[in-house]
Amino acid sequence: MKELLFATHNQNKVKEIQELAGSNFKIICLDDLNFTQPVPENETTIEANALHKARYVYNQLKRNCFADDTGLEVDALKGKPGVFSARYAELTNERLPMEDIPAANIRKLLKQMHDVQNRKARFRTVIALIINDDEYLFEGEVCGEILQYKRGMGGFGYDPVFLPDGYEQTFAEMTMHEKNKISHRSNAMSKLIQFLNGMEK
Repeated sequence: MKELLFATHNQNKVKEIQELAGSNFKIICLDDLNFTQPVPENETTIEANALHKARYVYNQLKRNCFADDTGLEVDALKGKPGVFSARYAELTNERLPMEDIPAANIRKLLKQMHDVQNRKARFRTVIALIINDDEYLFEGEVCGEILQYKRGMGGFGYDPVFLPDGYEQTFAEMTMHEKNKISHRSNAMSKLIQFLNGMEK
């Protein structure tokens, strides 16, 4: 089983990615290496953010790694919150405790979407992989709509208000296995795993 370093401290993402990676790869994260420094996210696009995070960890640890960045892009908000999805509420509010940020992000989104008819949105993930100084990008997306209220206790981030096209359950109402069959991160990760498997042939 090969180890893959995921440049993140987010354990929810690690669990999702491990299921997607299957038994051929063991996903380890920064916490497993006792690397406690926060990974900077200062870029203005999802692609640039993913690359910036991967480069930062690659340069710090001198290890092949991958990083992801995900954004929720809402049509009626002209693509926002986009690259700022994880810290959307903090753009206008005072600093919030980490555990309060996801709920605050959803509150802000639903307030902005109040009485908006067009609720189309998409999740988009970009994974940046660095192997021996070579850089690769893999992208995945899933389309859906923003509900008017939260549904479900699972998932994380905006999952409770995102209903994927063709489904009656939000991401937060699905099991991780169900979500991983269709999610944006799943689509991007599948391309990454296919690429890595191809490199070994």
